[in-house]
Amino acid sequence: MITLQQDADGFIRMNRHFPDNSLISITFTEGAQEEFTGAQLNSIYDGALAEFRGQNRLEGAKGFSRAPTQTVHPTKKITVVRVHPGMAR
Repeated sequence: MITLQQDADGFIRMNRHFPDNSLISITFTEGAQEEFTGAQLNSIYDGALAEFRGQNRLEGAKGFSRAPTQTVHPTKKITVVRVHPGMAR
């Protein structure tokens, strides 16, 4: 089981997909704790990534390359995902 802690701003650190069958326990700032499957968190991550790309005009249809760039800090990825109690249902 993977254990994650929500930060004060409501985010968890997640920069990649988890295995679909893994169990992830998230402890929220108010003390509540919920268990997610990897598939649930992966879909939340994919939604947040799609929103980020849409807001920053990074869609492939606009001519942007999806090839990896040679930068120190990733500019087309997200590293945190907003979560709240009740999302596991």
